[in-house]
Amino acid sequence: MLAKLTAWWAALSPAEVLWLSVGLTGQALFSARWLVQWLVTEKSRRSTMPDTFWYLSLLGGLLVLAYGLHRLDPVIILGQFGVMIYARNLFFIRREKQASAPDAEAGASVGRSA
Repeated sequence: MLAKLTAWWAALSPAEVLWLSVGLTGQALFSARWLVQWLVTEKSRRSTMPDTFWYLSLLGGLLVLAYGLHRLDPVIILGQFGVMIYARNLFFIRREKQASAPDAEAGASVGRSA
């Protein structure tokens, strides 16, 4: 098996190595989101989904999607359907932060004038 893997690796063109790197980086980012979520949950002592989770999901999903499109692999391509959901969650997070920003600024300006 090691001989087959070595022969496969040796036969890769530089472009294929680059695309393999894109796919593996995407998968690593996508997997890292769970580590981030676990660490934040342990720190806060309650189940929580940090913004970083969604950014890692989106970036990792996009890279894996690009790899799947390059390979024309329908299993990988369809598996990245969640990219739209990750982007939508980030949209809602951003909108919520923008809506609460004027409240925070108003509170800060009241505190300064007192």
